[in-house]
Amino acid sequence: MFMQPMNDNLPMLISLNDACRLTSMSRTMLNRYRAEGRFPVAVELGDRRVAFVRREVTDWVQAKIAARAA
Repeated sequence: MFMQPMNDNLPMLISLNDACRLTSMSRTMLNRYRAEGRFPVAVELGDRRVAFVRREVTDWVQAKIAARAA
């Protein structure tokens, strides 16, 4: 399992672009996964701004990695 220190000084919320970088997916693909319910739910920050909980995105990536062994 992926371990992180409790206070790693990284932001708790990440932008859509950062989520794309963490997952190596394009914005289009990530938004498609969101629409299909296959990606962590975004946090609405404003009328046209969303962010993602960093830990949920990294957990999603780790689950994808773990699933390849199954």
